[in-house]
Amino acid sequence: MWACGNEAATHDHEGEAHEAHANHEEGEEGAENAAAGDGKHFGKEINSDGAITYAALLSKMEGQESVEVKVEGLVDAVCQTKGCWMNIAGGEGQENLFVQFEDYGFFMPKDIAGRKVVMEGKAYREVTTVEELKHFAEDEGKSAKEIAAITEPLEELKFMATGVLLLDEEGK
Repeated sequence: MWACGNEAATHDHEGEAHEAHANHEEGEEGAENAAAGDGKHFGKEINSDGAITYAALLSKMEGQESVEVKVEGLVDAVCQTKGCWMNIAGGEGQENLFVQFEDYGFFMPKDIAGRKVVMEGKAYREVTTVEELKHFAEDEGKSAKEIAAITEPLEELKFMATGVLLLDEEGK
């Protein structure tokens, strides 16, 4: 799902004020729109050597609280405010993988849904509160009705990336 980490301050997204996220102020450093043909590094420079599939990650997580790993996946959604999180599409019947970036040290382009990435970091399970889920549904541009329908916390698979490689369009 979503999560940016929210703080007590308030800021504005396209005319609507709401609670701020850690390091989620105005500005676009590292979150420029991606152009066709990119093979860009974000955060720690990595390559695709040894990357496992999302399905392999799920198997590797069985019985584990966390795993240090390099994973390849398809971007399903990106925070449209700053690019401070992204979802990697799960396969049929699988949950999406929620990805944040270590120490908010880098952000992803907001227009990369459908693109393939390789990420290195730590996969782990964590419960996301209803308040956080609603807040980040708002960041994703969900409707008021969709946001109001969020009534339960969610245990989800998350990933803290130290580096992301956005593959060229051909690597999609």
